[in-house]
Amino acid sequence: MSTFEGKRTIDGLVVTVDGRRLDEHYDVKRYTTWGFEWTYEGDSPQQLALAILVEHLGDKARAVDLCGAFMRKVVANLDNDWVLSGAEIDQAIADLEGGRGNAARAPTARR
Repeated sequence: MSTFEGKRTIDGLVVTVDGRRLDEHYDVKRYTTWGFEWTYEGDSPQQLALAILVEHLGDKARAVDLCGAFMRKVVANLDNDWVLSGAEIDQAIADLEGGRGNAARAPTARR
C-alpha cells in the first residue's frame, strides 16, 4: 500500500506518494487552481482529498463521490506535517461509506 506525506517547507507545501510528488488530478475535477492545502475545510484541501483518493482507489468516480466527506474528516484535521498510510485511508473510507463518518480519524503527525 502507498504512503502519502505532506510537509510545509520554506519553499511551500510538498505532498508525495511513495516519495514522488502527488499529482493534483485536475483532469478529474478542479476545485481550485491554487494547489493543495490542509488543516481546514476548503477548495484546496478538497483538491488534496481528491488527489489522495484517485491515487489510492484508482477509481475516479468513487474518488469524486468521497472527496468532500474525506476532506472534512481527514484532510481538514491533518497536522502541518503528516503521514497517511494506505491502511488509514482504507479505514476512513470504510467509516465514511458505512455511515460512521464521525469515526474517521486523522493520522498522527510525524515529528
